[in-house]
Amino acid sequence: MVHGYTYEDLEKEINVDDVDYTDLEARYQVNQDFGLDNYVVIDGAPVTTEAKVPVLSKVLKKLLSSYGELEDGDDGFYMPIEDGKTKGYLFAQFKEADSAKKAIRQLNGKQLDKSHRLLVNSLSDIENYGSEGNVPEEFVEPEIPEFKEHGFLKDWLLDEQGRDQLLLHQSETVGIYWNKKKSDPEKVIEPRQGFTSKYAKFSPKGTYLCSIHPQGVQSWGGPEFESLSKYIHNQVRLIDFSPNENYLVTLSPLPITMPETAAERAHFPFKEENEGHKLVIWDIKTGEPARSFALPPHLEGQKEMPWPLVKWSHDDKYCARQGPNALAIYETPSFQLLNKKLVQIDSIVDFEWAPASVKLANSKVEGGEYLLSYWTPESSNQTARVALMQIPSTQVLRTTNLFQVSDCKMHWHDEGKYLCVKVDRHTKSGKTVFSNLEFFKTTEKDIPVEKLELKEVVVNFAWEPKTERFITISRLDDGTNNPAIPKNIISFYAPELSQKTKITSSSYKCYDTIEKKYSNTIFWSPKGRFAVVATIGKSNGEIEFYDCSYDDDKKPGNNKDVNKAKLLKAEKYGGMTNLSWDPSGRFVAAWSSAWIHTIENGYKLFEFTGNMLRDDTKDQFKEFIWRPRPASLLSAADRKRVRKNLREYSAQFDEADAMEADTATREAILNRRRLLEEWRDYRSKYAKVESTENEVQAEIIEEIKEEIIEEKEEVIE
Repeated sequence: MVHGYTYEDLEKEINVDDVDYTDLEARYQVNQDFGLDNYVVIDGAPVTTEAKVPVLSKVLKKLLSSYGELEDGDDGFYMPIEDGKTKGYLFAQFKEADSAKKAIRQLNGKQLDKSHRLLVNSLSDIENYGSEGNVPEEFVEPEIPEFKEHGFLKDWLLDEQGRDQLLLHQSETVGIYWNKKKSDPEKVIEPRQGFTSKYAKFSPKGTYLCSIHPQGVQSWGGPEFESLSKYIHNQVRLIDFSPNENYLVTLSPLPITMPETAAERAHFPFKEENEGHKLVIWDIKTGEPARSFALPPHLEGQKEMPWPLVKWSHDDKYCARQGPNALAIYETPSFQLLNKKLVQIDSIVDFEWAPASVKLANSKVEGGEYLLSYWTPESSNQTARVALMQIPSTQVLRTTNLFQVSDCKMHWHDEGKYLCVKVDRHTKSGKTVFSNLEFFKTTEKDIPVEKLELKEVVVNFAWEPKTERFITISRLDDGTNNPAIPKNIISFYAPELSQKTKITSSSYKCYDTIEKKYSNTIFWSPKGRFAVVATIGKSNGEIEFYDCSYDDDKKPGNNKDVNKAKLLKAEKYGGMTNLSWDPSGRFVAAWSSAWIHTIENGYKLFEFTGNMLRDDTKDQFKEFIWRPRPASLLSAADRKRVRKNLREYSAQFDEADAMEADTATREAILNRRRLLEEWRDYRSKYAKVESTENEVQAEIIEEIKEEIIEEKEEVIE
């Protein structure tokens, strides 16, 4: 009762339906579009004092605001503080749920600085996981699985004889062997049946061996090639590695689909945001996917997929993908877009990273800079262009315009100092094609470009490792296409040397040519000087071994010119489909693969001079793979010392080779060593006894000896 009135009396006198509640409804209205999806939780922030909170908050607010508008005040940004310090995490509230999703997608895993990496999650996810009972009320320390020892992953590098390993794939069996020159290869492990369902592949430095299966990829390593990691990717077809073996790239024709049951999802490596993607980048050491991508629309449905789709900088710091009119460059390990945007390049056809850091002229960056090259074709209002771009600034350092271009192919020198662009050009009538070679000198001021004009069209080009020499295979496009007539020309080039100053100029000179050849492939030795020029893909396959620094001391008047090509040996191999140098540059393997045809399946092994060491015919032989090696750790001084004592080392290896080649010789050498050791032991034993028994007191004896040097007689009057 209020002042004599009851609530019943008030209801009779006041009509509730006539009361205006709009102001209260507006004030307390619940936004149906707002929920936990608008909140994000950021972990990994710096732990700092309360005095530095304003600066840190300003940096983080600016970073979050780039993905969407935050709510005002403490509702939009809250960083807990305890005992005068931040706790390393914070909460942010976006006005739009889509902004929160964008922030999670692009900010999660981002490196804030060298010591802090942000982890961003949705508050709704945390709520869902907690409500399902997945998070206990009390913290329970997780069980750490027992460490599994795989042995030293670079064990094969410790071989006392410095031998290389090789992989032989025959029918369904894969075996790993030691190379023993003329002798049969020595087993490293027992050959394994059904090791891979498609092919096997070593990582660039030889640490890992990967096999392919319908469920995904399996990596192997260690002295016994034990299982290391599994990368689950259904029906994977193609794989590739980053240069430093940090990442593995896989491609499947089937899009990723999430399992239906929660139990299957618990062991599934992908999340909802990966669904529908076909290209995956894996962290090799953890076995977890680092990033996945959908295929660009222009690649969907293609029978022949260009590979690799992801190209890497020399040290794995950056990777890039090409799309329509754009280049997507990512920074590892976050795999976020560089500068948060695509690099727009209209009609880009292809690009390549420099295979090493480049020391630009007048650059103050220690260790060199990252460069990539790309080219774009001609259009109605623009010429074709080749450009060099610096990363991460994406600044174009040098471009060259090209006319009447049919195609371009970019060839980087292994040290990144030079880029050769093979430009196939057509005449105005379009009936004939010829080539120009455009050379970019990346370490010189303003990156000059030198042009080498040819009358022929270049079929193949290859730089010699560590030097500026190169080999081309070309042919004259005269309209006759009779395959029975050999038309290819092998040309050997080197920088021209001035006879007066003996200084290398910027122009290139052809110092030798060989005409009327079928040759179509060039393989330089990893150590340079020696090269193999081969004919692959025809029934008349042939291998030619060249010494490109031949010095004929017997030739009178020889000027010691190191640029002389000498054919050492030629070998016919009709069924040859592949060819490869070993990492040391001492051996060449050529093989005929059953994946291509059934003619002369097997392999042949040669010395670098062309002498055949082994001819092994094998039915259903598929592949021969040398195990790669990492770069040598020897310094320049170490290499100089080895060259100086090469004769001594050579004698040791010659003896080891003789022991392996002949059992009788081996027994004789071992017996001679045993007798020598017995004699040394006998001599040292009795020399000690004799010296002890006959020990006498030392006495100093002085002896004066007179000698007449000159005798002269004089008559005295």
